[in-house]
Amino acid sequence: MPSRKALIRRPSPRLDEGLVTNIERSPVDLGRALSQWDAYVETLARHGWQTVEVPPADDCPDGVFIEDAVVMFRNVAVITRPGADSRKPETVDVEKVVAALGCSVNAIRSPGTLDGGDVLKVGSLVYVGRGGRTNAEGVRQLRAILEPLGAAVIAVPVTKVLHLKSAVTALPDGTVIGYPPVVDDPRMYPRFLPVPEEPGSHVVLLGGDHLLMSSAAPRTAELLADLGYQPVPVDISEYEKLEGCVTCLSVRLRELHG
Repeated sequence: MPSRKALIRRPSPRLDEGLVTNIERSPVDLGRALSQWDAYVETLARHGWQTVEVPPADDCPDGVFIEDAVVMFRNVAVITRPGADSRKPETVDVEKVVAALGCSVNAIRSPGTLDGGDVLKVGSLVYVGRGGRTNAEGVRQLRAILEPLGAAVIAVPVTKVLHLKSAVTALPDGTVIGYPPVVDDPRMYPRFLPVPEEPGSHVVLLGGDHLLMSSAAPRTAELLADLGYQPVPVDISEYEKLEGCVTCLSVRLRELHG
């Protein structure tokens, strides 16, 4: 049986200093953020995910958003090169952990930049947001790594939000969901379902029909439940102040054997 592991990283004491690009800054309550992170991790564990904690990066305020440090495709880990210089050190320990887990490790090299939050996988389709944090060379390098593995890498514009997955994610059947005002071009996706709230754009596939999502999107949860899914809401309000979402706080490794 494939083991399901999820990489996580404890929030930095400097979380409140995290980067904010597309929204107005508001103060982050670190104590509440820690409680929310604990609840998020517990939710993963309750749904059959073995959490693997990457060593903390206390000097990196955004380090908790571990998704940006590595892109997984099957057993291949692509270590990113974050577009923000302050985030580049976040990848060091992530690379060590995925190598220890037995992943085949590749990396994005200068002058390429790529944030993992800009990568949405839908089966063998890999959409890459070309925007503020991910440049054309980063897209080119990711394509060179993944296409020999059977992936089709498709670049899409991102101008209204921080990352591609700030605008869209995908349901288990491959339907892409998003909040239309922040999606550059819904026609990029073969099947697109609009949702009524921006935090509703973000789901993590927990397995079966269970979808981890923000508790700030009750109308979207109702819509998805009506489609036969089981929403699993979590409160991540402190991370949403930093443009974070449910996908950012873990990296799911679905096809490692152990």
